[in-house]
Amino acid sequence: MQENKSNLKQQLETLEQWKDDPFLGASECWYFYDWFCKRQSLARKSQQLFSRLKTFLKHVDIDLEKTYVFFKNNCPMMGPLYDDFRICDLETGNVIYTVVPSYNGQSEVWGSANDFKEPLFEGKGMREVCALIDAAKSSLAIGV
Repeated sequence: MQENKSNLKQQLETLEQWKDDPFLGASECWYFYDWFCKRQSLARKSQQLFSRLKTFLKHVDIDLEKTYVFFKNNCPMMGPLYDDFRICDLETGNVIYTVVPSYNGQSEVWGSANDFKEPLFEGKGMREVCALIDAAKSSLAIGV
């Protein structure tokens, strides 16, 4: 999804504005790329993912000017719908991280560091995942 030319820093500022007036994001579909839920649910889902995105960004080193984010509502073959956000390289459009804040009581961070073969981090919520990221920072090169 590279038609978006705003960087993550600009998107965060825009998402902050949408918090005050969610209808402002309607023309952008609130940064959702794909969804299987009702369109009117996107504003609420966007705010929830925005909150999780801000939390995640406190724990990883990402250049906000060289990346962007998009949100995705997923429909697996079996199981309930769930949301994720993906942080991508602005120049190439390649996904760097896919973060699933909540699915069946688990949170996961997938990444390009291992070609998305398995989660880089998983836990019983974003708080636990972020604690694992912090613990691994000294031994892993995390960031863009």
